Amino acid sequence: MPGDARRTGRPRNSIRRTYSAGSRRTSAVHDKGGTKSRFKLVRIVLVMVLCAAGLKLVHVQAFEAEALSKRAERQRTTTIDLPAHRGAILDRNGAKLAFSVETRTLTANLRLLRETWNEVARKHPEQGRNYQTRVAEIARYIAERVPDKTSEQDLLQRFNKPNSFTYLVDGVLPSVAEEITDKYPEIGMEKRAQREYPGGTLAANVIGFANWRMENPDVFKHNLHGLVGLELARDKALAGTPGRRLVDTAQGSNSVIMPGSERELQPATAGSDLELTIDSDVQYNLQRELGEYVDKTQAKGGSAVVMDARTGEVYALANDETFNPNDEDTLTEERLSNEAVTTPFEPGSVNKVITAAAAIEYGVTEPNSVYEVADHVRVADHTVHDAWSHPTQRFTTTGIFAKSSNVGTLLLADKLGPERYMEMVQRFGLGQLTGIGLPGESPGYVPPREDWSGTTFGNLPIGQGLSVTILQMTAMYQAIANDGLRVEPRLVRATVKPDGTRVPEPPPDTQQVVSPATADTVKNMLRAVTQDSSVGDHNDNGTAPEAALEGYQISGKTGTGQQIDPETKAYSSTLENITFAGILPADNPRFVVGVRLDAPKTDNAGPLFHDVASYLAQRYNLPLSDQPAPVMPLIH
Repeated sequence: MPGDARRTGRPRNSIRRTYSAGSRRTSAVHDKGGTKSRFKLVRIVLVMVLCAAGLKLVHVQAFEAEALSKRAERQRTTTIDLPAHRGAILDRNGAKLAFSVETRTLTANLRLLRETWNEVARKHPEQGRNYQTRVAEIARYIAERVPDKTSEQDLLQRFNKPNSFTYLVDGVLPSVAEEITDKYPEIGMEKRAQREYPGGTLAANVIGFANWRMENPDVFKHNLHGLVGLELARDKALAGTPGRRLVDTAQGSNSVIMPGSERELQPATAGSDLELTIDSDVQYNLQRELGEYVDKTQAKGGSAVVMDARTGEVYALANDETFNPNDEDTLTEERLSNEAVTTPFEPGSVNKVITAAAAIEYGVTEPNSVYEVADHVRVADHTVHDAWSHPTQRFTTTGIFAKSSNVGTLLLADKLGPERYMEMVQRFGLGQLTGIGLPGESPGYVPPREDWSGTTFGNLPIGQGLSVTILQMTAMYQAIANDGLRVEPRLVRATVKPDGTRVPEPPPDTQQVVSPATADTVKNMLRAVTQDSSVGDHNDNGTAPEAALEGYQISGKTGTGQQIDPETKAYSSTLENITFAGILPADNPRFVVGVRLDAPKTDNAGPLFHDVASYLAQRYNLPLSDQPAPVMPLIH
């Protein structure tokens, strides 16, 4: 070991150096330089991140600031629609038939109400107050303030729904609603409008019905809208244009509006008023007379129309059954249907006016021309009978229509020919919409010429095999009363803008159906329908002397149209449409009245026409006719 120690020249316990001093110094230098490099790299990265952030900030502030500001604004604001005031509906004399009133609907946030009062109960159990005691108090107070709108029991049921929100009561006066919400701040309210119909059932099928509609998920788009009648047909004009308002909302909510934050962007424009052709008094009388006559004759139903002979304006349009827009229980599908325009029927002999007009217009006959008329005639494989049995008799043309002979009418139609007859049907507007502007109007039905069979021309001239509405039927006689000029019937005279500007409706369409001379001849012939000869042969009596009105010349036509038996699908021997159309006065026409009874226990609607015409003559002080209508020979 000593030898070894000497050979090595180092102490025994010394540590052996594994690298040279120079190498150690070099390594130390390298370690110090690596640390510096890492620090430098970190600084460079930090500088780059800060630069990027700065550039992003500059970009946001310079280029995206407006968009981000708008996004933030949208998160804390909501644009809401402001419902426009709905226009009123007035009769021809300015009487209001429909108008709107502002109301409130009370609401409750049930979730928040429960949380609030459960917390009160937890913190102050000694007070004995909780959710149930609070809502009981509120329900009692609301029921006392609006007893005609709700009850305490109904309100408690609403408060105890599992929902988070509920409507409590509709149609509350604004002042009463404010009293309730002031006393109980947890109760909310929504602005609404309610439609009022002061006449109840008066002209309800014409006016229609509008209510508060909530189909849109956006609560701010809820508004009054029409369901039927003119409320529906003219909804856009009546509704006006909604306004827009910007409001601040709590925590981005679309329903909790911050008080005092409203800013109007665009004011609402109120809807226009509608001025109708309807006369409320005439409408009331027609509904009353029709209803009483339907009851008296035990009919299934009935409809009637009063029309201005010159202008085509409808003064009254009625069905025996209607609805009350103020009473939801009457709003059934059957009652809401306006049968006077939606339900066509086979008119029967009242439709013979087309055959009469065509025969005179085309020179086929003259009023006093005489024809041998049997009580039946064969048409193809079908035999047509008169309504009464009689031997072959000599009828005048006037007598054929005044006595309503089917056989005589078909004799004239045969001389006329199907093509000219069909042309006259189209001129009178059958098979076409009248243009009255009421929803659901039916055009009726006339079989196309190419579909006619051998018996078709044995049915159409006597009013079978086709269908019309009571409005179409009345419009045919309007053309005869108006020198042959058919005027499109109408119900609206004008719209009145919110500023009071009155805008008349566009002129109605017109068509010259027959010449004035033909119309005058037919009108004079039809005076014999109501004649009752007290002197001479009973054969000179018309089919409806009960329709005559003392002091006035009356032209008119009766009708009896067979109905289809719903079981046999063939013509019924007991179910009939009984009709009458008349012109008052015949020598100076002012009104045309059409009536239809559905399966009554009578064969004459003349008495109903008489009562309606009598009222019209008094209501409008119609001058008496200069002289009675001459008694015309009907059968020689």
